[in-house]
Amino acid sequence: MSPAEHAPKEPDDERVVLMSERGDPIGDVPKSSVHDQHTPLHLGFSSYIFAPDGKVLYTRRALNKRTWPGVWTNSCCGHPSPDEPITEAVHRRAATELGLTITDVTCTLPNFRYTAVDSGGTVENEICPVFCARTSDTVQAAPSEVLEWRWTTWRELRTIAVTAPWLVSPWSALQIPLLTSAGIDSYTACTGGTAYT
Repeated sequence: MSPAEHAPKEPDDERVVLMSERGDPIGDVPKSSVHDQHTPLHLGFSSYIFAPDGKVLYTRRALNKRTWPGVWTNSCCGHPSPDEPITEAVHRRAATELGLTITDVTCTLPNFRYTAVDSGGTVENEICPVFCARTSDTVQAAPSEVLEWRWTTWRELRTIAVTAPWLVSPWSALQIPLLTSAGIDSYTACTGGTAYT
């Protein structure tokens, strides 16, 4: 069986953790209602997954996504559930979105935070630690989450983020230069991250 078939099921009533300006959890709300023109600060994560040949997985969001539909972004991203360790959420979303079992999950940008507004006026407002990980699996993407994907070099990804940031999600355009500065650019580099608790 594929990792996707063993993946934990996403809850029908998925909830998102709300955060204070100091970065402390202050409650939770249904994911279905958190994003609008006045989105409260909440907890998310982003991840970049590397293959043994050094390439990084880059994905395009499904057209049915509430925010930034059809936009190229990181490998996968999401929201930890209340009381769910964030690294477990990274594993969960890699399995449910991409059918991947991942290893060496490390937090490389623990303090990343951003606010952005999409073309429809919906706001993202996240404390969003950034992780990198490794896999040797074949992508088996869920069509409800991922429209298409490709394995690319970090150099190509960095060039796009720096010279044409409008082609990718705003959080990815911000994250890629920061990850480059942190030395994250290959399969072998993604082991020196910071523990996240």
